[in-house]
Amino acid sequence: MSGSLSGSQIARVEAFPVAPRWVFVRIETADGLVGWGEASLEGYADVVSAAVEQFAEYLVGRDAGLIEDHWQVLTKGQFYRGGPVLASAVAGVDQALWDLLGKRLGVPVHALLGGAVRDRIRAYGWVGETTPPRSPTTSRRSSRWVSPPSR
Repeated sequence: MSGSLSGSQIARVEAFPVAPRWVFVRIETADGLVGWGEASLEGYADVVSAAVEQFAEYLVGRDAGLIEDHWQVLTKGQFYRGGPVLASAVAGVDQALWDLLGKRLGVPVHALLGGAVRDRIRAYGWVGETTPPRSPTTSRRSSRWVSPPSR
């Protein structure tokens, strides 16, 4: 089926912990398409990464287009349903699979999920240090309204 992920097998699932607190999930299909998601949980990057790597054992070789089916299996297919660690890992996988579908179809993910709900968002510009800027001047500059890039 043209423009779908049906038949596009997941070839690789990787978790990338990034200091000080993030985890990014990368899913690659057999035909080389790559999707990204975020699976961060403050203070538990290594544990969430391990959960993503465990999910990879199930996902590799399966159809990347079966997003809802994968979500159901990862969240409800075990005796214990998990908590914030597993929920974060599933969220990163889910985002990466939606990213793959959007790329395959040539549309932004928000179009797949019902459309945009705003034309601009407040973006927080501080990242990397362990404490955010303290002065009123730098605090005002670190948060501002931005519009998405025009297509």
